[in-house]
Amino acid sequence: LKKATFYALLALIWEAVFRLELWPPYLFPSPLQVTQALVSGIQDTTFLIGLAATIQRILIGYAVSLAFGFVLGFLIGRFKILDETLGSLIRGLQVLPSICWLPLSILWFGLSEQAIQFVVVMGAMLSIAIATDGGMRHIPPIYLRAAKTMGVKGLALYRRVIFPAALPSITTGMRLGWSFAWRSLMAGEIIFASVGLGHLLQMGRELHDMAQVMAVMLVIMGIGLLFDQLVFTQLEKRLERLWGTAAPT
Repeated sequence: LKKATFYALLALIWEAVFRLELWPPYLFPSPLQVTQALVSGIQDTTFLIGLAATIQRILIGYAVSLAFGFVLGFLIGRFKILDETLGSLIRGLQVLPSICWLPLSILWFGLSEQAIQFVVVMGAMLSIAIATDGGMRHIPPIYLRAAKTMGVKGLALYRRVIFPAALPSITTGMRLGWSFAWRSLMAGEIIFASVGLGHLLQMGRELHDMAQVMAVMLVIMGIGLLFDQLVFTQLEKRLERLWGTAAPT
């Protein structure tokens, strides 16, 4: 109820600003115009086709980011020499906006799907690696001492103690990586993709159709929030129940 009231209030403020006519309607459309653009894009399948292409790209790029991010984070957290060398490089590259990788990806892969995927991977992988490294680094030493006292060692130590203890931090990195992957993908699609939500944003800009631009933005926000609720929020709740840190109801 609180969320519904909040968003209804936002829509009323939006409509009020529209009626003030501070900007032309094609630059600042009303909520009704944006809704009509959204419905029209769904009915003629333009939005559905773009959404399908974007979802395919984000899932592939994010899966690759998870795989490489976990491995890099594990190696950095496990071996000190890698932390002092490769770890410092990763932390340095993390401060680069993902759009900075776009010129390199175009030069290396041309105007192709591989170029977009490269930008997505570089945008998400580094944050996942840093979070995995941080999770392993900040495990309470008492956990390790207790496990070794009970004879847990080798791979069992990682499977039963280290990985579960680092999982909350890894989950945070996964969530950040997801948001970075979305931003990287939109940047790539806006610049040179022939189909996708980013391409629809660019088409709306070129046609001065701000209603379409805002409608696509709502779709992007909706998909991101849906994935966040279905995956990361549920994973965090399971971790809270597992560790006994869930807030009392």
